[in-house]
Amino acid sequence: MELIITLEEETNRAVLFGPSDRYLRMLRDALGIRVTARGSSVYLSGDSSVVGRAAELIQQMQETVRRRGPLSDQEVADLILAAGRREDAVADRIDVFSRDLQVQPRTAGQRTYAEAIAKHDMVFCLGPAGTGKTYLAVAMAAHMLKSGAIKRIVLVRPAVEAGEKLGYLPGDLQAKVNPYLRPLLDAMHDMMGFDQLRRFMANDVIEVIPLAFMRGRTLNSSAIILDEAQNATISQMLMFLTRLGHHSKMIVTGDDSQVDLEKPEQSGLVDAVQRLKDVEGISVVRLTDQDIVRHHLVQNIVNAYGNRNGNGTRAPNRGRRLREESGAEGEYVAQQGEGDEPKANG
Repeated sequence: MELIITLEEETNRAVLFGPSDRYLRMLRDALGIRVTARGSSVYLSGDSSVVGRAAELIQQMQETVRRRGPLSDQEVADLILAAGRREDAVADRIDVFSRDLQVQPRTAGQRTYAEAIAKHDMVFCLGPAGTGKTYLAVAMAAHMLKSGAIKRIVLVRPAVEAGEKLGYLPGDLQAKVNPYLRPLLDAMHDMMGFDQLRRFMANDVIEVIPLAFMRGRTLNSSAIILDEAQNATISQMLMFLTRLGHHSKMIVTGDDSQVDLEKPEQSGLVDAVQRLKDVEGISVVRLTDQDIVRHHLVQNIVNAYGNRNGNGTRAPNRGRRLREESGAEGEYVAQQGEGDEPKANG
């Protein structure tokens, strides 16, 4: 969609758009549109919903200048953030930077998850492999970045060995932790082109780091995603959750049946859900095997490992045992299977 806006006659373009059209560039980068200003006309080009939002922002900027005088960088940033946060409803298609990618919730559980991210500043999502916990979180973060609701994305993972020892991997520290962070990068790469992702990472708009490096930070105007959170300890989880700053959203994902800690009962994910399940502003979502969207065999594999061992005996559900011991029911509903003990559902 292309749109031409004619500025009000008394508008001083240098005051409205800042030195060297800096505020127009802020709109362009935040919304992912093309913006050109010539004389008293502004040319906008991009997706119709985003172009419409940009037009509204320019009108608000004109009104602010007329009422109070010159704008500041912070005022423009606040206007962009406010415009992004008005979009609470989740559309059928999650708008990301890649025009060739159609991202949308594919199950009722996934839609509940996406809506929770839109409406709450902190969301916990638990569920088995293949339910889209990480992918949807990254897609929603990319959507918020594109719409201007946030200024940066921080992707975090604990570097916990699942039977392997980190020290045996070749290379320096960064080379050792890269394999743990790769799934997050793969998901983000789907949301935008390689050059754009590289540019965002070089400018610190997107950051991918191990959990241990989060200590001492405060993250404002950010989407912060902690993946594989079942492998964070209780103290690490407390440290991570308290990084949340103003105008930010935090998404914590994990599978509490696959804890790789030496002492599984110390899983920070299970502990946090128990402690925070009734806190206003925090949402807990559980996805089930019905939300698995990978190959149909993945659902069968999850069911087989969740119900029985190879010798025909029931396999212990470590995540369920942890929840029972801690009393962490959250938003879980017990569902009776065929002859099996109740299992977590949501």
